[in-house]
Amino acid sequence: MTRDTSKTSTGMMPMKWFRSLVVGSLAFTAGCASGPQQKPSALPTKQAPSAPASSTTPSQLARPEAKEASASDHFTQAIQAYEAGDLDAARQGFEKVLAKSPQSLNSQFNLGVIAERQGRVDDARNAYEKVLLLEPAHTPSVVNLASVYRKQERGDDAIALFEKALKAPGHAHDAALLNGLSATYRQLGKLDQSELTARRVLERNKDHPDAYKNLAYVAYAREKYRLAELLVGTARKHAEKDPSLYNLLGMVYLKLDERPRALAQFQKAVSLDEKYAPGHLNLGALALSYRDYAGAERAFTRALELEPDSTEARLSLAWALDGQKGRDSKKGIAAGEAFEKVLANRADLPEAVCGAGWAFASDRTGWERAVAFLDRCKSLESTTEQERQMITAKVQGLQNMLKAPPPEAATAGAEGEKKDEATGGAGSMLNQLPQDANAPTEATPPPAEGAGAAEGATTPEATESAPAEAAQPSGEGTGTSAPAPVPAPQGASAPPTK
Repeated sequence: MTRDTSKTSTGMMPMKWFRSLVVGSLAFTAGCASGPQQKPSALPTKQAPSAPASSTTPSQLARPEAKEASASDHFTQAIQAYEAGDLDAARQGFEKVLAKSPQSLNSQFNLGVIAERQGRVDDARNAYEKVLLLEPAHTPSVVNLASVYRKQERGDDAIALFEKALKAPGHAHDAALLNGLSATYRQLGKLDQSELTARRVLERNKDHPDAYKNLAYVAYAREKYRLAELLVGTARKHAEKDPSLYNLLGMVYLKLDERPRALAQFQKAVSLDEKYAPGHLNLGALALSYRDYAGAERAFTRALELEPDSTEARLSLAWALDGQKGRDSKKGIAAGEAFEKVLANRADLPEAVCGAGWAFASDRTGWERAVAFLDRCKSLESTTEQERQMITAKVQGLQNMLKAPPPEAATAGAEGEKKDEATGGAGSMLNQLPQDANAPTEATPPPAEGAGAAEGATTPEATESAPAEAAQPSGEGTGTSAPAPVPAPQGASAPPTK
């Protein structure tokens, strides 16, 4: 997916706690409504005898027993491990807290966040559901569980979850829940309900940035881009360090064909939060649209590091690698392997099936796999007759070359493959774009052929819109195009709380 750190609670405080672990003094007992709070206490230690026998040596004197770590100690250590990036140690720490304090909602919630970070979606869902069994209106768990439901295409369940939480005493005007519900309505295409829900927040807090952000997303979905720009500007007055606002503004500028300004906004998003995956995804997609495949590879690699379970990020990385195979056939093999990993989660995705076939065809070591994938691609309903003819010719050529002994100085790659003259090297195309957010569009280099305004692929947690379509990589006959930038969703999920 992608994570949005901009959610807020019922007041004006940014909802960073939705995106980070629950921490603080004895925070592991916070919010435990169904059971008494358990404060950690140190175990008593044995005291040394005041008058040891004369035969006793100093080394034999009684020593205090080592104090057993309390639940609070384990919680603090788990938080530190999480912030250091050691998710396994953090998970073990929170499990130790639960062993001592089974009613610790924050520890259970944090296990859900860690599971999401590690791509264990079912474990995350189970963790959030356990919290809600104890506290049905635990806002961070509601927000994150709804996000999981949306990923599993259970949008109606997500809406029901929000509605139930809003009916709990004291939660009817919970801004976090209302903003999450607004985002869910929007992602299901229910724009009128999304707008009305966001306005419910503004009725009580006229300056709430997330409500304005939700309205901006609605305007964007309705193709009212100047209105969306205005609403983002209003939200930024109250949340100027929210990276998702700059990401959305970048998408608005893409729709308005102001690519230099879009680039500046995506760069601003990742400068505010280097771990903001949607910004890296969009920088990669923009690089891909200019056929700067090396720059796109770097951006998508970073996005995949941040979101290891993102199928779209991996597919985008495969396209970036594929675009470089004309100069380095080994990049084609790497692209094919990336497509294979995509197919492990989405077995029949045409882009990955066909992409793998053409990618593996770039190097002799991949020809056998290329033949298998190209045969699969040929049988897909989405493959055109012209593409089938190209595949037939390619497969025949590969099979003939496989029968011949490899030449001593092999020029790895299928015979007759045309090298792409724009495979990219150091992101130079994007570097030529003006970096000023108000830079004129005349300075933009001409986009690669096919980089029109058609809608493109989307990222897992986004699906908010479709930007200008990126140029297709050099894989012939794939019948598909590389993914394009999309804004990150607002109100999608909550982070670990501290």
